[in-house]
Amino acid sequence: MIKNELLEYSIDADGIATILINQVNNPTNLFSTEFIKVYTDVAKQAIQDDTVKGVIVTSGQRMFMAGADLRELKSAGTDPKAQYDGMMEMHANYRAIETGGKPFVAAINGTALGGGLELCLTCHHRIALNNPKIKLGFPEVKVGLLPGGGGTVKAPRIMGIQNALMYMLQGREVKADKALKDGLIDAIAETPELLISDAKAWIMANPNPVQPWDNKKHRIPGGGLKTPNGAQTMMGSISNVRKITHGNYPAAQYILSTVHDSLSLPIDRALEVEARYFTKVLGTKEAKNMIRTGFMGMQAAKKGKARPKNEPKYEVKKLGILGAGMMGAGIAYVSSKAGMNVVLKDVDKEGAEKGKDYSRKLCKKAVSKGRTTEEKANALLERIHTTGDPNDMKACDLVIEAVFENPELKAKVTAETEAVLDPSKVYASNTSTIPITLLAKASDRPDQFIGIHFFSPVDRMPLVEIIVGEKTGPKAIAAAVDYTVAIGKIPIVVNDSRGFYTSRSFSTYTSEGAYLLEEGVPAAMIENVGKSKGMPVGPLAVTDEVSLTLGLHVMESNPNLQNDPEMLRNYNIAKLMVEEYGRKGKKAGAGYYEYPENGPKYLWPKLASIFNSDLETLDKETVAKRIMHRQSLEAYRCLEEGVLNSVIDGDIGSVLGWGFPIYTGGALSYIDFVGMNDFIADCDDFAQKFGPRWQVPDSLRELAAQGKSVHQFERQVAVA
Repeated sequence: MIKNELLEYSIDADGIATILINQVNNPTNLFSTEFIKVYTDVAKQAIQDDTVKGVIVTSGQRMFMAGADLRELKSAGTDPKAQYDGMMEMHANYRAIETGGKPFVAAINGTALGGGLELCLTCHHRIALNNPKIKLGFPEVKVGLLPGGGGTVKAPRIMGIQNALMYMLQGREVKADKALKDGLIDAIAETPELLISDAKAWIMANPNPVQPWDNKKHRIPGGGLKTPNGAQTMMGSISNVRKITHGNYPAAQYILSTVHDSLSLPIDRALEVEARYFTKVLGTKEAKNMIRTGFMGMQAAKKGKARPKNEPKYEVKKLGILGAGMMGAGIAYVSSKAGMNVVLKDVDKEGAEKGKDYSRKLCKKAVSKGRTTEEKANALLERIHTTGDPNDMKACDLVIEAVFENPELKAKVTAETEAVLDPSKVYASNTSTIPITLLAKASDRPDQFIGIHFFSPVDRMPLVEIIVGEKTGPKAIAAAVDYTVAIGKIPIVVNDSRGFYTSRSFSTYTSEGAYLLEEGVPAAMIENVGKSKGMPVGPLAVTDEVSLTLGLHVMESNPNLQNDPEMLRNYNIAKLMVEEYGRKGKKAGAGYYEYPENGPKYLWPKLASIFNSDLETLDKETVAKRIMHRQSLEAYRCLEEGVLNSVIDGDIGSVLGWGFPIYTGGALSYIDFVGMNDFIADCDDFAQKFGPRWQVPDSLRELAAQGKSVHQFERQVAVA
């Protein structure tokens, strides 16, 4: 019997050993250097013990293994040779288990991802518990990596090239039945008891197991690289990866290269190939950015890192929502789904019921796709209570106002609601542009007034931007963060400003796209360049999505419009489109794009003549820098002005809020990604050519002069 902080090892009366992975000092089991050493040492001990007939590998926690300990990988990659040698030592230890002559069975009783699933691949047989909550897959590409624990070379050998590439390139996570169908696991057990008994039975029936890659008679499902099917799959995958990633994500390319270079080799040579490519990808700035922002930063934010530490937990059992439009309806759905009772108010009950229809529609869809049951869907809907009476807000723990973006209307419903709301409760406004300090003037309790900015559609967008006004107190901040975490969203906390952080910075993407168009850059070039840099859609398309009329309304409501030449320029372009040509946006069926009823959208042909398109106006590189640099420059200004509290908040907000490409790390990390000195030089050049919006803040020049990273500004702010 062995028991330590990582695992437990025991042998039963039948000579079946069990390695129970139970990392008591971690929130879940993680794939780390320390664990691998302890695990392989114990596994070798079992192999050498003549009384042991075989080994069951299972978990003592809810998850089998969540994957690699990215805290460890975050600081790895600085010494490529040491990294490669460490990978090869791991592979050698794993191969000793695979060829040791004793059967190992993975009894997968919880989610197994990445390195956890690769650990299962070292076992000769894999049985998963038939539990819908269990996921199996290789998500490494989502953090800029490839499966480096043998997965990239072993998965194609048991699943076939096409299946394996789909899992690895998409970061696919599937349920047990799908994994069985695809050949990733060998069997399913219906109960935990059967899982272990089936594992024991397999060990007894297979005393001399051989891994498929060690069996000379084994054939790759669907054919190897030199077969017509295999070659076609590989060529198609290469083409698709280039089309989708535009070369921005090295991990996808390295996955393809590993499969291509290793699949025809003996397994031990193949693992050398994988180790080399893993070492390469781990050293890329893309991987470091994706680990820092996409995992470390988001995990901390998810746990509510932004909340004031000394404030007691604020529990929202009953939520009030003012306004049953698109945003209010979405907030009602996600809140009820999280188990909260919701009071959804509109002008009258009929209007509120229309808002509840959104939840009815989503529930019906979820039931039809097997994502929930009829009972759960009905329970969710029963928790949403519709009303037209402001008195029904009386017993709410938190009220979120989500009415039209009009300060007078918002002030009216604020006063109306605070008249009945318990004085100890928090009131929030879901606004995307109007300063919270301005809206709080209508409140009798500005210390308990805060902004909670959701993104549309609420049920799909993970970010919530929490805005602190001049008088907002710590209790309101804690309440907003706790509520956001409770509904499964990721919060960032920012300080008040017109447009706050996300709307203010994102608007530069759409406005720069409009300026480029006005200057004669062809619309198709603007759109394609934006997408090629990793933005979800081009700046003109996203303007249509938001609607040109809404953009006009927001700019018209800004008191500085006539005194801001850049905003006025953007306003005049939008006004021309809307008033002169009736191009209002996607919902109206006509914007920068045409939206035919039967067929895909396409750019409005008349744009070329209205804006005198000229292919020679600007080169692709300059267009790319203008639409990307501009967003980052505005994000940095938000950091310098104190709208943002940290660089990581800015990065998370940009990636989740408006789709800034994760491979750069986010809008602020982008400055380091392209090189701070190069970024400043480009902006100085653009300031001369295109105007004062490109003026570089002195503090950024100081960071560059000191040879520092943009992330070091965060520490300076903290000290101050």
